[in-house]
Formats: sequence, structure tokens, C-alpha cells
Amino acid sequence: MNLPNHFELLATDGKARAGRLTTPHGVVRTPAFMPVGTAGAMKGMHWREVRDAGTDIVLGNTYHLMLRPGAERIAALGGLQTFTGWNGPMLTDSGGFQVMSLAELRKLSENAVTFRSHIDGVKLELSPERSIEVQLLLGSDIAMQLDECVRLPAERSDIERAMQLSLRWAERSRRAFEAAPAGFMLFGIVQGGDVPELRRASARGLVEISFHGYAIGGLAVGEPQSVMLAMIEEVAPHLPKDRPRYLMGVGTPEDVLEAVARGIDMFDCVMPTRNGRHGMAFTRFGQVNLRNARHADDPRPLDEESAWPSTRGTSRAYLHHLVKSGETLGAMLLSEINIAYYQRLMGDIRDAISAGTFERFRDQTRADCLVTNP
Repeated sequence: MNLPNHFELLATDGKARAGRLTTPHGVVRTPAFMPVGTAGAMKGMHWREVRDAGTDIVLGNTYHLMLRPGAERIAALGGLQTFTGWNGPMLTDSGGFQVMSLAELRKLSENAVTFRSHIDGVKLELSPERSIEVQLLLGSDIAMQLDECVRLPAERSDIERAMQLSLRWAERSRRAFEAAPAGFMLFGIVQGGDVPELRRASARGLVEISFHGYAIGGLAVGEPQSVMLAMIEEVAPHLPKDRPRYLMGVGTPEDVLEAVARGIDMFDCVMPTRNGRHGMAFTRFGQVNLRNARHADDPRPLDEESAWPSTRGTSRAYLHHLVKSGETLGAMLLSEINIAYYQRLMGDIRDAISAGTFERFRDQTRADCLVTNP
């Protein structure tokens, strides 16, 4: 049975797509970048700054939120949006990434993955059905199926086993989601590592099951960018054109540009806030490391033409001082500067696709980011 479609394709330019995804908590303009608020908070930023930067949708994590403060508690308090104060669309990861990242704390079976909590060691089980139940309790606009993600490089036998398990879990996730309220969405996740035929088989299997959207998982986990892009090219032709496509856990501005050129609509990554906490700023001229001593006496802003006040109005010398002094304000300013950069990039990408100038925009943006010592 096909699920209702909440995605409207508005423009194409080559394989690049601009669209609109309608959720219970608002409209998401695509291509979209989702900042990561793993535990229901954006590190170093207030939600109003996230919204003012141009963000339509954010990401939360099922595993972390079910541990603390607990899905049932969040549901009793009105759901994620009410609980956190973020009143826009929200997507939740299923907990599948933690199957890989917390491998030393879990056991995997056909039925479920069993974790030892990284907080207090308490044993908990996450099955496809429980993952969906938790995400529905959280009230996330877009839920993800539970899957197994394999770090690359890996043996083909391990990749194929995980892909087949993820397909079986996709079917169980889909059945469990039938209890969801109208308007909420479930995305399937394509697995298959760096093996083209496994990627194609996964995509075809998920389309047969039917989802509101389709994610490509298990990339940006150790493989070169060329492999990641090749896998996108393998998968995209097998996904429905009228459904959103989400590349999970990616990535750098160049990754985003190249993936959009291959038909991807949605992204998430911790890079803007994590790099901000480590003294790195994203600008239209490339990354700037504010730890470098050469910024200590530099009165220039990061970009005097930026529309974001902190990018335009804060000197490099002051940012350098904050970073070197370990002041919390430095991480806060750089995090908001980076989120604003990413959202401006996505807005410019959407405009370029609508104008039919995406290829020129991509080439110019890549060239600008290669400037030495911006």
C-alpha cells in the first residue's frame, strides 16, 4: 500500500531538485540542512537563533532521548516541540547510528539491539517496533526506520548481512508506523555499504515496502568522498522522483553541493556546531581556524558582506581571543555563525535551482572556498 505523499517538487536543474515538504509542524524548503539537536537542544545556541538563521527543520535522536529524559516523560509534557520550545518540524533518528557508534555497548539479534546505557549501564532493548513507538511518543514529524549501519571499510558478507537485516527491520517499522497520526511521516533507509548491487537491492526493496521518503544511510562513515558520491549515483535512479531523498550524516559544504547535484533533498550533520566549539568558522571563502595566531591582531570580520550580524560584526581578533581563552561565548558565536552559513548556502542552492543556474553556482562556490587564508 502506497503512503500519502507530502512532498511537492517545485523545480529541477539537471538532477538537482527544489521542493517543499509539508509536515504537521510546518513546511520544509528543500534542499534542506537539518542542524543536529541530539538530546533536544542545539549545543551553544538558543532555538530562536536556529530559526532566525533560516532553519526549517532540526534533528533529534531517539536513543539519547529515550534514555534521558525518557520518551514517555516527553509525551506527557506535550511532545518534543512543546518540551523543547522548538515549534517547527523535527526529524528523529531511529537509534540505528548508535548500533554502530556504541558497538562495544550493544548486542545485535534478529529481533532487536540490546544496549547497555552509556549513562548508567542499565540494559535496554530497541526493536524496530520500540523505535517507532518512541518516535511517536516524541511526536517527531518524520520518523526513521531502525537499521544497522556498518562502518566502512567492511567485508562484503558483513555489509550484505546488515543490509538484509535492515530490510527486514524496515518491514517491521512500516507495520508499526500504521498507528501514527495522519500527516506524520516514516522514511526508509537504504543500506549496502560501498557495494553497488547491494545498494540497488536495498533501494528496490524499500520502494516495494513503501515509505513517505527515502534516506541513504551508511555513508560518511570512513569511505572517500568519491565512493559516497558513487553510491548516491547508484541509488538515486531507483528511488521515486516524487518522494524526498535524505543523505544521512553529511556533511561539508562541498559534500552538500555534490549531493544536491545528484538529486539529494535533505541533509544533517553535527559539523557546524562541533567545528564551532573547536574554533572553526565556515565562510563563503572556506573554513577559518580562529585558533591561528595570525588572527590575534586582525580587526576584520569573517565576512563584512554577510547578512548574519555575528559574522559581519565580530572581529577575528575578538573571536581568536574568545577561542584561546576558552570562553563559552566563542563556541556560541562560532556555532551560530556556522549554522547561519549553512542555511544561507541552502537558500542560495534553492534559488540557483529555481533559476536554472545551479551548475554555475556550484562551480563558483567551490572556487570561492579554495581561497588561501581567507
